[in-house]
Amino acid sequence: MNKHDYASVNGVQLHYASKGQGKLIMFLHGFPEFWYMWKNQLDEFGKDYQAVAPDMRGYNLSSKPGELTLYKPKVLMEDIRQLAEYLGHRKFILVAHDWGGAIAWSFAIFYPQYLEKLVIINAPHPATFDRELRNNPLQRQASKYMLMFRSPQAEQKLSENNYSYLINMAFGDLLKRGVMNEEDINEYISCWSQPGSLTGGLNYYRASNVGALEQSEKTLLTPPVGDTLPVLKVPTLVIWGEKDTALLGGCIEGLEKYVINLKIKRIPDASHWVVEEKPDLVNSYIREFIEAG
Repeated sequence: MNKHDYASVNGVQLHYASKGQGKLIMFLHGFPEFWYMWKNQLDEFGKDYQAVAPDMRGYNLSSKPGELTLYKPKVLMEDIRQLAEYLGHRKFILVAHDWGGAIAWSFAIFYPQYLEKLVIINAPHPATFDRELRNNPLQRQASKYMLMFRSPQAEQKLSENNYSYLINMAFGDLLKRGVMNEEDINEYISCWSQPGSLTGGLNYYRASNVGALEQSEKTLLTPPVGDTLPVLKVPTLVIWGEKDTALLGGCIEGLEKYVINLKIKRIPDASHWVVEEKPDLVNSYIREFIEAG
């Protein structure tokens, strides 16, 4: 059984699920998910680690501050740093997907001393994503949904008919193929129905800079993100479902320029939701990587 608890960190209450004890391995979810996406990983890594999956701020049972500035990467990184210390660890393994991955990339770049290893699943490095949005019209087209998520109408659109639009957009294909079932969807509806939870998740998009997506002249005149970031030295594994329709393959091309100690595992027949589609394969890749000398 998973243990559920709360940590008071960085001015918010973070709810988290955990299993096991030992070295800390922390799992960060993205949108529109919550700790539950990592249930298979908590079972697997809870055997010999302290496996912890928080609800990120804004989601499910964690605090949901209203101000957009409280969803900036710097604040979200501090949540993770303080949560690790609250759990008694100054060094840990970080595994992350989607928005959780965006925060994890930044955390690894700016707080490398905290990380033993980093595992990123279908989340682009800030430098490659900025490059693709600037230069690749196909990625800009694939990312257009972000503009809808930033709009004032997003909550109404995503929640109508008991969240049917959001369910179909995110998980429709997984339901058709039996990867997810009604019980899973009910868990997600329960999460999204928490007061302020849908807005909290959307605030990650609203607080982000999408100038490159909008091709704004101001952004395109500033140096590419890759010119301003330090090179990442933390040993890093990237697991990539190649059928991702939102984050295209270009997002991991040229990644070795920004990450010195890098391994990439491509999964040709998996989508953005590779964690749900291929839990055993994902677990085996993570375990092989974190236990290698």
